[in-house]
Order: sequence, then structure tokens, then C-alpha cells
Amino acid sequence: MPKRPKPADAVLPPATIGILGGGQLGRMIALAGRHMGYRFRVLDPTLDAPAAQVADGQVVAAFDDVDAARRLASQCHLVTYEFENVSAAVAAALAETCDVPQGSELLAICQHRVREKSTLAQHGLPVTPFAPISSMGDLDGAFEQFGGRMVVKTCRGGYDGKGQWMVRSREDLERYAQDWAQAIDHHRAAGFDDQPLIAEAYVPFEGELSVIVARNRRGEVRAFPPAENIHKRHILHMSIVPARYPKDVIARAEDVARQVAEALGVVGLIAVEMFVAQGGEILINELAPRPHNSGHYTLDACATSQFEQHVRAICNLPLGDVTLYSPVVMVNVLGQHVEPLLARMSDLPSCVKVHLYGKAEAKRDRKMGHVNIVVDEVARALQWVELSGVWADV
Repeated sequence: MPKRPKPADAVLPPATIGILGGGQLGRMIALAGRHMGYRFRVLDPTLDAPAAQVADGQVVAAFDDVDAARRLASQCHLVTYEFENVSAAVAAALAETCDVPQGSELLAICQHRVREKSTLAQHGLPVTPFAPISSMGDLDGAFEQFGGRMVVKTCRGGYDGKGQWMVRSREDLERYAQDWAQAIDHHRAAGFDDQPLIAEAYVPFEGELSVIVARNRRGEVRAFPPAENIHKRHILHMSIVPARYPKDVIARAEDVARQVAEALGVVGLIAVEMFVAQGGEILINELAPRPHNSGHYTLDACATSQFEQHVRAICNLPLGDVTLYSPVVMVNVLGQHVEPLLARMSDLPSCVKVHLYGKAEAKRDRKMGHVNIVVDEVARALQWVELSGVWADV
């Protein structure tokens, strides 16, 4: 087993970094780290997963397989995770014998919405009003508490709008009752004894921002420029940088994100997704303790990408410059966009940078890649997206 580094030490190339999760985020972490001289091994249940294609080896096993995770760790100097649905119990077990810079505590917080909201509120950070839901009876109380308009979400899992219900009337309470009962039963059957659902007050908002912050063990903190996020059918469609909001709103978003990183003792990256409410108020929606889809623009428009920054942070190296070199629009390439994009590849403008993830099957709404459109004016990029025809079906 490689020597376990001390917390104050920098982990230098050619050290081997293990990644729990073999998706596109792990792939881009590995590609960035390989440029720096690091080696990578991946744990993922899918053979030849996107990250495994660019790694030095793969352990094919389930994410909750503690023995397999220990086998991965035995071959690595440190282990990171690329998405938050990795078992916190696995991360905790690894931390006993291996360096896991991100730790398991933050992972456990971000895996449960009530725990996440409660932790942020305890630190005085701005969140939407919320109510834990332990049983069907709690939903009526939340409905009254929030004036008859609320969003109900599953506390665990859920992404791209899955596991969320907008409630505007008592008819909605009846309409979704069976869905919620099934969600509660599923939660209990999985062995969890915490709250299965959360209700959040509906807050009218003008838009959404995200800020990705890096922090290393030295306590150095760097925040990337905030991204303005546009969703279609609850799936991130595009991120626009610089975000089209007043400077004071941008400054508040950056300040809140830095406070989150400091308060939670982040090592690595944390993405802070926020609502911009009426009057420019910033409210935290959710956290992701890892590189984030809305940070993909950094690959082509910043001095340091979010993926290189993550490697720097977990290896306790000095953090890189986060200067934005150019306006940029990142657009996700979903399964239904692959063929139209490939049909345009031979005549793409030079400002369009294509990133495909090596996934075997292009399913509808599956994230297959993204493009970064690096231009002198955001309006030009938005016009090209509209006229290209690639994203006619979003």
C-alpha cells in the first residue's frame, strides 16, 4: 500500500489517485491530473466506464462494496469521489486506512436534503424555509406553514428534477399522495431511519446561479466566476459566464459560496447552486461536494479548469488562477443531440469546443457531452446555439 500522506503534506506526481465513480466527472478529473503527472485508478460497476477509459486501472464493483473500495485504496496514495451518491459508509471506512481528503462527513451532509439545509441554516447561511417530512401527516402541516405553495422533494437521491413535486393546491396534495407514500416506503425499505422527504416553501425567483469554490488543506480558497444556469425540463441546458446579473448580486453569490466552503471545511471543490430571488436576494438551493456540470466552461475559458483545481486541492498544492479569459456559454449535449452535433462537426465554428464523454449508448436526456462556445460576446454564442439546430429538441 502506498504511504499515507500527512494532512499538511502535498501529494506529488507520480502519485496514484483513486476515484470512486467512473462517470464523466471522474474522466475529466483524470484527464486533468494526467497532464500534471498523476496516475489514476477507478471504482465503478460498469466495465470501461468513461473515467476508466483514461485511467490506469479499474476495480469493477458496486459503489457500496467496502472490500472493493479498500482494494482500490490499497493501490492509491489518496482517494476522491466524483459524485455524492457514493456510500458515505464506504468513504468513512476508507478514511480509516487511506487518505480521503474530502472526508465522509461532508458527503453525508450533502446526501440528505434535510441535513444539508439544517447545516447551512446553523451556520447562518441563506436557505429557503423548509420542513422535514417523516410521515404523510407532516405534509398537511407543511402545506399550511408555507401558505399552500411548496416544493416536496425526496431527501436522498434525485437529480435533474427527479423526486420533486410542485404543490399549488389541496388537489395536488391528493394527486401526489400515492407518489409520496411510495417514496416513504422505498426510503424505509432501503434501511434509512431519517426523514424521507422535505418540503420547501415556494419562492419566486428570477434565475439561478452556481459558484464553484476550491479549498485545500492549507486553507487557501478560490472561487470561480459565477455561472448563470438555464434549465430545460429540470435538466441543465446551458451555463452563461459572465452571468448576466448586477455586480452586487454576483458579489453576494461569490461571498455566500466562500462562506459555505469555509464553514464546512471543504477540501476539494464544492458547487453551491443558488436561486436569485426578487430584489437580488441569494438563497442556497443545494450543494455538490465535487466538480459540477455548470463548471465545465472552465475547461476552455479559465486559466485553471475546475478539474485541475480539484486535483490541486485534494493534493494540497497551491490553487490555480481562476481568471476568466473570455465570455463563454456551455451547452449540454444530451442523447438526442449527439447525431445533430456530429452532423455539424465538419463545419463547426472555431469558437466551439466539443467534449464527448465516451459513453456507450446515447439515451434520450442522458448527458453525453458538452460544448463550450468561447466568444467575445455572449449574445453571439446564444445566437449560434439557436441557429445550429443541434438543440431543437431539448
